[in-house]
Amino acid sequence: MLDSFAGRRVLVVSTNYAPEHAGIGPYSAQIAEHLASLGADTHVLAGMPHYPAWRVHEEYRGRWRVREAREGVTVHRRRHTVPRRQTALRRGLFEASVLAHGVAAPPRVRPDVVLSQMPSLAGGVLGARIARRAGVPHAVVVQDLMGAAAGQSGMSGGGRVASFAGGVEGRVLRSAALVGVVHESFAGRVAAMGVPRERVRVVPNWTHVRAPGGDRARTRARLGWPEDTTVVLHSGNMGLKQGLEVLVETARLAGRDGAPAGETGGTVRVVLMGEGHRREYLRELARGVESLDFLPPADAEEFPEVLAAADVLAVTQRASVLDMSLPSKLTSYFTAGRPVVASVAAGSGTAREVERSGAGVVVPAEDPEALLEAVRRLAGDPGGCAELGARGREYVERRLSRRAGLERITALLREASTAG
Repeated sequence: MLDSFAGRRVLVVSTNYAPEHAGIGPYSAQIAEHLASLGADTHVLAGMPHYPAWRVHEEYRGRWRVREAREGVTVHRRRHTVPRRQTALRRGLFEASVLAHGVAAPPRVRPDVVLSQMPSLAGGVLGARIARRAGVPHAVVVQDLMGAAAGQSGMSGGGRVASFAGGVEGRVLRSAALVGVVHESFAGRVAAMGVPRERVRVVPNWTHVRAPGGDRARTRARLGWPEDTTVVLHSGNMGLKQGLEVLVETARLAGRDGAPAGETGGTVRVVLMGEGHRREYLRELARGVESLDFLPPADAEEFPEVLAAADVLAVTQRASVLDMSLPSKLTSYFTAGRPVVASVAAGSGTAREVERSGAGVVVPAEDPEALLEAVRRLAGDPGGCAELGARGREYVERRLSRRAGLERITALLREASTAG
């Protein structure tokens, strides 16, 4: 087994990377920076920053290829399409452009080991290709299952491409020395693709944000959230699989019946914070709903304070989403120390994670009445809310710390290097 990465060259293939502040990008950046701190000559093959707004960051627009140094890591960026609206065809073009540019202009380095983050699907294909041509081991970390995602997310035309995407995904995973999955609920699907169970490792994501430490009352005042209002906050990407219509309808119900949120006599207000290709659709759907607000993404320093200022943190998914995705926002939610309400399918990976943490409650997916009832129940039990929040923070310390997460990734790479 390798005791050190010093003097070794590692290539991380991840379409998403810093300065993206949500989704997979922060994890890829922290992995690469950690490897560099261990002495590895660390390179990253990435796309242009675009997530979660699905718009290329201004400073990268019009650029075909970029080589830059970030925190001791050499980042090689390649241009690709960025679809503002998600359909199977547009997602396919996105993946094809990532693959084509990566094949045409791979980094001019020979790695000792390659680590790919999936999605994107193209990133996994590129990582496998580069590793094969260099004759070195390839390890894959599965953040979302792309074939299952195509079928479960509700994307237009997704059912037609699910089989193709799953087939490509399976070939990449079967060829890898080791496959890491961020939740054990993914392991069965990966094994069904023909990956031997003994080559699958569970490598949970970790919290990539600091714990809040500011004045909560001051943050609420700045955001315009009265103390007698129960604020339900959803933070993150506004896409198809999130099924955020349920929160729009929850806000509509809360405004329509005017029932008190709890013993304090306050009202319920829903806040959607973030970007995504469904944002404008949701704004139109919410026209006339006075109990709903939209906020832009908070910056890295402010983000944990905004989460902690809310009363309830919401995670939602379409009822069809079962075992293809685990929202990365959960790690941040748990760190914030606020109770979580998960409107997701029973038995899904997300439901299981919330239940295991003890930090929240699960209600049926796409059921605004059940969601609102759960919020009101929590609002009427401040002591219970505090206990749920404390359990979330304890769960982070026990299982989701950055140190533990990064150690699992480095162990995966060391084992892959030995196995390969």
